Amino acid sequence: CYYFMKYNFLCNRKKSGPFPKLFFSLSQLRSVSVDLNHDTSLLIDIPDALCERDKVKFTVHTKTTLSSFQKPDFSVPRQHEDFIWLHDTLVETEEYAGLIIPPAPPKPDFEGPREKMHKLGEGEATMTKEEYTKMKQELEAEYLAVFKKTVQVHEIFLQRLSSHPILSKDRNFQIFLEYDQDVSCKEKECKGNVWRFLQNMVKSADEFLISGVKQEKTFLLDYYSKIKDSTAKAEKMTRSHQNIAEDYIRISSTLNSISADDSTANKKHLEKLSDLFEKLRKVEGRVASDQELKLTELLRYYMRDIQAAKDLLYRRARSLADYENSNKALDKARLKGKDVPQAEENQQHCLQKFDKLSESGKKELTNFKGRRVMAFRKNLIEMAELEIKHAKNNATLLQGCIDLINNN
Repeated sequence: CYYFMKYNFLCNRKKSGPFPKLFFSLSQLRSVSVDLNHDTSLLIDIPDALCERDKVKFTVHTKTTLSSFQKPDFSVPRQHEDFIWLHDTLVETEEYAGLIIPPAPPKPDFEGPREKMHKLGEGEATMTKEEYTKMKQELEAEYLAVFKKTVQVHEIFLQRLSSHPILSKDRNFQIFLEYDQDVSCKEKECKGNVWRFLQNMVKSADEFLISGVKQEKTFLLDYYSKIKDSTAKAEKMTRSHQNIAEDYIRISSTLNSISADDSTANKKHLEKLSDLFEKLRKVEGRVASDQELKLTELLRYYMRDIQAAKDLLYRRARSLADYENSNKALDKARLKGKDVPQAEENQQHCLQKFDKLSESGKKELTNFKGRRVMAFRKNLIEMAELEIKHAKNNATLLQGCIDLINNN
């Protein structure tokens, strides 16, 4: 579950608040698993990423044996807007109406840790220097975790496409991977936002009109509700561990301050306890990080993936409604004895489209169910193993501190 990536992480103090400039190289990261079917003919990863304020510039690296590409190994720079453009072009392609289009990665959001850092700066006067330094390190680690997660969700989006037998051959996908110039522009971004707004309006109206059409979406609606509830609880659990880590910082700092003013035999004991809580803080921080990446982020991903599956069912229902309307139009044409051949042709076209979409959609939904079971099984096992490891570390630290105190 581990793999190596190289990150150039830059936070400009003047532009993005009180974060120092940081450089990370060859970081060992835990990936959010979605259990992809790895095909060695097209391998994609994001080995480098540069972060400055809210913008993240990704280096998308591709290795391929496919003859449709000009080179077997190449890299291109991409921004978040480029990923959204690629996702929207796939959704707009009528040929892919029967496919589950992998969900677009969410926009990078660093506001949370930045707001915490701002509040920390305001409260610096009420803290000891040691406590402030530790709190700052904790928030910088949180900022880095958000950055890592941002890179991972963008990488997963590309890997889902590359592992799909049809979407991996899309021309726009190849352009995204291979074209070494900027594929994003303000006009395109604005157009994409307007297009999504109009699409949502039309979709809402269509769903109301075709609400009477039978479709197998009860499972997805119920599953989405349960995943959403689980996500909220997982986020609460992760925040609790983060809060515990912050409390350990204050306890450690307080004990250290007391020991500095203590000249009795308790001084060593207080120092040992302060060191213990500092070590426990690091363990608790790793617990929160592992839970975020192994469980919470996976739940968030499947919330988006379920929505993509629901969109497939919506397109199928729309196609069925078109077929039923074409039947009505054919009946009217026969009654009037006018434009019957055209109506028959349109009816056959709608029927073929619906049958094709239904057959493809059935396969996609079957794969979706199998993929989600494998993903959750894998991540829950890995998270349980990490929880056991951290619990053992906690027990070892506590026992070690008790033995030291007893020996002295």
